Amino acid sequence: MTHTKRETERKYEAPPANDTSWLPDLTSVDGIASVVGKGLDELDAVYYDTDDLRLVGASATLRRRTGGADAGWHLKLPMSGDSREEVQAPLSDTVPDALRALALSRTRGVELRPVVRIRSTRSTRRLVDSEGAVLAELSLDKVRAESLLATTTPASWTEMEVELTEDADPLLLDLVDKALREKGIDRVSSPSKLSRALEETGTGASRLPDARAEIVVPGSTAEEVLRYVDGQVHALVDLDPAVRRGLPDSVHRMRVTCRRLRSTLRSYRAVLEREVTDPIREELKWLGGELGAERDQEVLMERLGVRIGASPPELVLGPVEARLQVWNVSCTSEARQRTLDALVSPRYLVLLNSLATLTQQPPLRRKAARKPEKVMVKAILKEYDQLAGRVAHALELSPGSERDAALRQARKAAKKARYATEPARASLGKPAKRLGKRVKAVQKVLGNHQDTVVARDALRHLALAAQAAGEPGFTWGLLYGQEQAVAEGRERELPTAWADASTSGLRKALVH
Repeated sequence: MTHTKRETERKYEAPPANDTSWLPDLTSVDGIASVVGKGLDELDAVYYDTDDLRLVGASATLRRRTGGADAGWHLKLPMSGDSREEVQAPLSDTVPDALRALALSRTRGVELRPVVRIRSTRSTRRLVDSEGAVLAELSLDKVRAESLLATTTPASWTEMEVELTEDADPLLLDLVDKALREKGIDRVSSPSKLSRALEETGTGASRLPDARAEIVVPGSTAEEVLRYVDGQVHALVDLDPAVRRGLPDSVHRMRVTCRRLRSTLRSYRAVLEREVTDPIREELKWLGGELGAERDQEVLMERLGVRIGASPPELVLGPVEARLQVWNVSCTSEARQRTLDALVSPRYLVLLNSLATLTQQPPLRRKAARKPEKVMVKAILKEYDQLAGRVAHALELSPGSERDAALRQARKAAKKARYATEPARASLGKPAKRLGKRVKAVQKVLGNHQDTVVARDALRHLALAAQAAGEPGFTWGLLYGQEQAVAEGRERELPTAWADASTSGLRKALVH
């Protein structure tokens, strides 16, 4: 079993002296009524990582700690600002399988081993409000660190951390920070004890050097494209643990990340060798497809549930909600297993390694060294022109299955055009951002239309199953008609949305 909590803290330099007279009186901070000593703890933590320190390189840490109230295994994953997510597992001799799985997108299957041992003598004080509720804990740590990878000089230092309780107002951290800084107490430069231990013991030198800096020209198209690719690869890696645990919206976000990467590698073939990127695109397509079953079912169930809930009771004939729930459980279970199977497959590990190699050793083409303006404009306009052709073709067709298929292809083209603008926004500015926004509006209309196509297909199958069971089919037919009306409405909206996205002024602004 694992337990997850949100950890929000800031770390500060502290003098090595045994007395604490340098500490300011924090009861002067608004909301803090008293500071209550909690006593001393002896903490002994062994940090695990790969030989080339992939976890710490991805802003994550894994440790086995004894001593204190939360002895056990702790996997810390990055979040925004001062927060991290801490996944805890009970104390054991080996890395728990659950934590090993959650770290896999960062380790990429490489063996985890002890790298650093950190022992701390911790003195803790609780910051308490007027009603006796604990708002935060202030800890003074005398730290001793030693490398377990190589024979190096041990390191020691003293530091202080202020950690909020999970339900405390984050503003308190700013108020305490101000009081400490007024007394000359500065934040530490290292993001964690492990990072500082690696630096001060010399263990961090075992990490592989960044070879990319030697081949990427500053201010070039390659720099812009790779910055965007880096961000998407990091997003995919960060989302992996959330998808494994089934956290809300995580599957959708990971699937969109796959699409963004695929589109970028396609649009900017002039920058990165397609002999390398095309196989990666195929694998991203595979992963997105495996994730898609679960995400599509989420969207469809929410849509149909809302429609049934909004229907007048007298129009809901037969066990409609029960049939929908049974159908959803069956589909969701199968889709969920498909997602999990993908994330434990050798194929997924190969993809992760391919993405890591792509970002660390990018296969640059000749145009990669050029300035981004011309190269990126050409890539965007190529995707835009393909979108224009897709939309024109769809609008020429009569309503029906053929037009539905053409509108779906136009939607895919809209995504590609929109994603092509995203890496270019830093260099092309407002024109790229404005075009992306207009194309997104077209994509939204087309996406709503495609949702009705999927919903109508599901409703037809549900109606047939109800009929076979001797249940009334009226409500399913009613819902089908509603979806048909929505589809017709989106088709009427498309010409206007496309006109907004295809104005000559936008194209001219982008070129110039």
